[in-house]
Amino acid sequence: MHRLPAWLRRFGTVFALVGVLFLQACTVELYTGLSQRQGNEVVAALVRKGIPAQRQIDKEGTVTVLVDKARFAEAMSVLDAIGLPKEKFATLGQVFKRDGLVSSPVEERAAMIYGLSQELSQTISDIDGVLSARVHLVLPENDPLKQQLVPSSASVFIRHRTSVDMKELVPQVKMLVANGVAGLTYDNVSVILVPVAAAVEPTTSEPGLTNFMGIWLHPDDLARAMWIVYGLIAMVVLLVGSLAYLHWRRRRDVYTLDSAPPLRAVKRAP
Repeated sequence: MHRLPAWLRRFGTVFALVGVLFLQACTVELYTGLSQRQGNEVVAALVRKGIPAQRQIDKEGTVTVLVDKARFAEAMSVLDAIGLPKEKFATLGQVFKRDGLVSSPVEERAAMIYGLSQELSQTISDIDGVLSARVHLVLPENDPLKQQLVPSSASVFIRHRTSVDMKELVPQVKMLVANGVAGLTYDNVSVILVPVAAAVEPTTSEPGLTNFMGIWLHPDDLARAMWIVYGLIAMVVLLVGSLAYLHWRRRRDVYTLDSAPPLRAVKRAP
């Protein structure tokens, strides 16, 4: 039995890869530069809403989230409603990271205020039901020789789910901020609450996602993907079969010519 040429044996693999790349060409980047945790949270949230999403690890170790091009706007709307991906806040260690340059006292003070606001924003964002939080600090540099000093103040912006009653937590938030900044009093902390209606949860009758060749697809997209892949497979089988038949015919003809008895010279009568 004669083996097919190497290029012919690899032909089916190439066509299968072309089919997978064709399916991936229908996706677009939703977010880039996410951490592993942020990427997992985004993909899990989209899959729970019935939106196919994929993770792609970049060279820098960050995560890129890919979604179907036709559902890009829907994915953005869903993530915005649930506050994902969560903002990454800078820590005091990152704020005061030195690059060998000498900082002025003004820069040191500005960095300290920024670092404190980032730390407090991160802490408040970890409260259940909070979608995003920002803390703005006003810490005036008072002259001790002045008779009237300008008090420190802070304002807290909280974007939260409507299902969570944040009004009951306002006193705890104000105390948290006041105790976290030297010279800041409880009465000088203001809190602004912005409720956000949660996205409509999918009903139990909504079809889920199906993993097809490593890609999570909605049932509406699954049928189209299966037709494309099976069509490519049928084309590959037909083409490989035709080439194999032609190769077999050619080898048979050569074998027939080699095995045929030699022709004898025929003597003509004088």
